[in-house]
Amino acid sequence: MIVISDTTPLISLLKINHLGLLEKLYGSVIVPEAVFEELTANDSYTDEASVISKSKFIESRKISNHQALQILRTLTGLDLGESEAIILAQELRADVLLMDERKGRKVARQLGIPLSGVLGVLVDSLNAGLLSAYEVNESLDNLQEAGRRISGQLINRVRDYISKV
Repeated sequence: MIVISDTTPLISLLKINHLGLLEKLYGSVIVPEAVFEELTANDSYTDEASVISKSKFIESRKISNHQALQILRTLTGLDLGESEAIILAQELRADVLLMDERKGRKVARQLGIPLSGVLGVLVDSLNAGLLSAYEVNESLDNLQEAGRRISGQLINRVRDYISKV
């Protein structure tokens, strides 16, 4: 399975101590070079940088179509990491792109790229028996406490789903 990730799902999973779920669910995760640099070179993410750098299941890759990158950025206004994640997902024909930002998800959806995000990872972890319903609920609370911007409507949909499982 080919899984590409943007920055935000990785940071969110780090904040709630569940980055390891990605390895258990997918085996490996590929991040574009711009995302890897954002995660490991940004002074805002020093703790996260250490964890990401040491995570052997996270692999950084370069995109090959720089012209497509420039066109995508110009037409959409997406940042470099989101744009590279979308381009890399297309180039590698990813099975899923992990992205949480609304604008980036809209563009990826228009391009036919299969999507998930941090909430999808939590639900998939529940369905795979990696987390209990209690642990998913606790993770949702922790995401909110960590200041991750996730709509209340989405969180409620996940809570409704896990209450039925």
